[in-house]
Amino acid sequence: MSAEPDGAGPRSIEEVLLGGGRVWTRRDVAVRAGVRFERAVQVWRALGFPAVDDDARVFTDADVEALRAGERLIAAGLVTEHSETMMARALGHHLSRLADWQVDTLRDWLGRDEGPLPDRDALLEHMAALLPEIERVQRYVWRRHLVAYAGHLLSEAQEEEEEEAGPGAHVRDRAVGFTDMVGYTRMTRGLDGSELVDVLDRFETMTGDAVAEGRGQVVKTIGDEVLFVCDAAAGAADIGLELAARAQADPKLPQVRTGLAYGPVIGRFGDVYGAAVNIAARLTAVARPSSVLVDTALAGELAGRAAYTLRALRPVSVRGYSRLRPVLLRRGRAAS
Repeated sequence: MSAEPDGAGPRSIEEVLLGGGRVWTRRDVAVRAGVRFERAVQVWRALGFPAVDDDARVFTDADVEALRAGERLIAAGLVTEHSETMMARALGHHLSRLADWQVDTLRDWLGRDEGPLPDRDALLEHMAALLPEIERVQRYVWRRHLVAYAGHLLSEAQEEEEEEAGPGAHVRDRAVGFTDMVGYTRMTRGLDGSELVDVLDRFETMTGDAVAEGRGQVVKTIGDEVLFVCDAAAGAADIGLELAARAQADPKLPQVRTGLAYGPVIGRFGDVYGAAVNIAARLTAVARPSSVLVDTALAGELAGRAAYTLRALRPVSVRGYSRLRPVLLRRGRAAS
């Protein structure tokens, strides 16, 4: 049974975006969803939502249905209570950033209008009209990515390359790359907000394009740094070299440096972990501007290929590795 919205006044943002007003306490939600109260609180926290008092009526029918949906996944055996919590944490982390960006986009859109700002009700009506279109785009992008990963899963099932590493995690050999902008901190001191945003946009566009063209995947962007993965060592090498070349060709971007490593990588809820990830990060920190450093494992994968030249450098001492052996990667004459 659907609850009636509070009062007869203007619609709340919950009514517009969630289809109903704030009517339930979190204990009400747990009871209606048929979930233990402690379990409902755990999921709420994992999603990254703020803590609320037990008697605060801040929940809607949509909260009840979402909790029921999670329980149906558990009942179907697709997830466990533990993996549902981890899934909720990953969804909350990624989708909160998406929501933050979308509200910023709405703010920018309002600022472009030279007339008076719309009142609260008009703004909510705009949001209600745009919501189906935003959801349509998000659903399309999600399904497209799902197609790509599902296809990868099916090929792995045939080749039996991947091993399980716990709920929502898998391990397979991959190339990992970190790329960052050289002198970013110093550069930011001389730029205003709009200029800095322009640099970040150009950097993210350049790295996103190069990684996609090299058949890699951007895992995440952290300020002035991008983490990406690639199934093939040669693909990661091409991406690293291309990034250096494109940054040098763009007068509005600082030079970049890249560290690459190869080995077993744990993929877990959209992020990656393992020694190869750590080594790639350490190599980036010691790389010179416009250079690409690789570890010995990735160098071994590239050995003998005319498209690359490899030069072993002196061992370096970095956090966690007392004698890390960097190898300088350059394009071979055949690729020039």
